[in-house]
Amino acid sequence: MINKGLLLAGWLICWMGMAPALGAQTEDYRPLDSIIAHDPVMMEEDGTYYLFITGRGVGVKSSRDLKNWKNEAPVFSDSLAWTRGVVPDFRHHFWAPDIAFHDGTYYLYYSVSSFAKNTSAIGVATTPVLDPADPRHAWTDHGIVVQSVPNRDLWNAIDPNLIFDEAGVAWLAFGSFWEGLKMVRLSDDLLSVAEPQEWHTLARVERSFDLADANPGDGAIEAPFLFKRGDYYYLFASYDYCCRGENSTYKVRVGRSETLAGPYLDRDGKSMFEGGGSLVVEGNANWAGAGHNSIYTVDGTDYLFYHAYDLNDGGKPKLRISEVSWRDGWPVADPEALN
Repeated sequence: MINKGLLLAGWLICWMGMAPALGAQTEDYRPLDSIIAHDPVMMEEDGTYYLFITGRGVGVKSSRDLKNWKNEAPVFSDSLAWTRGVVPDFRHHFWAPDIAFHDGTYYLYYSVSSFAKNTSAIGVATTPVLDPADPRHAWTDHGIVVQSVPNRDLWNAIDPNLIFDEAGVAWLAFGSFWEGLKMVRLSDDLLSVAEPQEWHTLARVERSFDLADANPGDGAIEAPFLFKRGDYYYLFASYDYCCRGENSTYKVRVGRSETLAGPYLDRDGKSMFEGGGSLVVEGNANWAGAGHNSIYTVDGTDYLFYHAYDLNDGGKPKLRISEVSWRDGWPVADPEALN
């Protein structure tokens, strides 16, 4: 079977050729519909929105209005020494970051992985400020938070997302293929797994039982993102296949639960542990493979950030931002991005 990593390989060769060199920065703002991006997450600081995406060194862009974006220097300008020990063929191209702010510090979780394998790890870096012009701006890497190993783990340590429960306890959700989306409790400093360990499986797509453990399988689900609204936690996840350009079939589905550990049920009451999930966004006549989302509240309005493949521009992966409305307690994304 083919998984996200293998499918992404061909795109990375093309995309890395289009990406700015490490350390490069430009003052040129470009409109939303031209922004090449994969796996976007966002954080606002002092009126500026910072976007973190899959890319060399972890890609960074900034905007004042969510409509026009400019390139910033990547998070890591140099290779991280520990990554080669975990992923021997790693070439400084980090996947699927997540950004959070806690107790005066920004935490950036990121994925290091090998194509088509769960030879993977999630690391974390911190900085006191996001503004690259601020003299305090500096990323400190803290290394591995959680790691998956082929033939040992039936899960994949990529696609992290940090959330705090109602008691203020930190949890990290993550996962891709294998046996689905996992969540583990973190230590108080947010840099490691807490002891004694506490794990949960949040969602999965049934995997063919006769596959070898090292095979990612046919359970195409990944990229969890948890969002608290009212009495419910909402679990967004991406189903089917990204990274095939015009032939991508990615889509975002959602379930909700009154407790963080689940079970997460869709509109029809079907558990995401049993293949449930209500559709939020998918491809259309202009965009293929809409997925790997995050969701944020900006000035009282919720927005879904995700990527999709532009059918009018050779299937390039581009940033999409759609306004979210809520109907009967369920998110509905406007199919058109901001413009």
